[in-house]
Amino acid sequence: TKALSDICCTSSNAVKVVQSLDAPEILMVPDGNLARYTARFTDTPIIPWEGNCYVHQGLTVDDIERVRKVHPGAPLAVHPECSPAVIDSADFTGSTSAIIEFCGETDAETIIVGTEQGILHELGKRYPGKQFIPASDSMVCRDMKLTGLADVLAALREMKHVVTVPEDIRVPARRALARMLEIV
Repeated sequence: TKALSDICCTSSNAVKVVQSLDAPEILMVPDGNLARYTARFTDTPIIPWEGNCYVHQGLTVDDIERVRKVHPGAPLAVHPECSPAVIDSADFTGSTSAIIEFCGETDAETIIVGTEQGILHELGKRYPGKQFIPASDSMVCRDMKLTGLADVLAALREMKHVVTVPEDIRVPARRALARMLEIV
């Protein structure tokens, strides 16, 4: 996909990347929710590809209402790959790094977090005086849990799992990534 793209972005820089482009319209892949969120900050028409992150897409307004009943007054921070209805229900929307920053800056002692639950460990380490509540217990990415420290150690010690990319894919993919890095 990167090799076929003109430029890449992440959830933390999507708005900046799109605002930098001089294009009549933009086809944004692979996450439709991130595309719709990004479109809120630009006049350039964005055509969202209807893919999504199943973890973020799985968070619902009903989930939010349930957790807010248990933790009234706690701010809700969500990822921009959540649905527009969930984003509209949130007190803060941002990338993983932006959510971490928000949690450190808010005066709230309890924060509801609407992204993959792996962030909760990092938040607890950084801000031990605060409580972080998952917006839903289902926000666990099975794909992110596939690789453990033992796998990384084995890969480094034994040079296992080496990924090679053919030049005709690597070169244009690198170009799309380099364009992004020039902007951010």
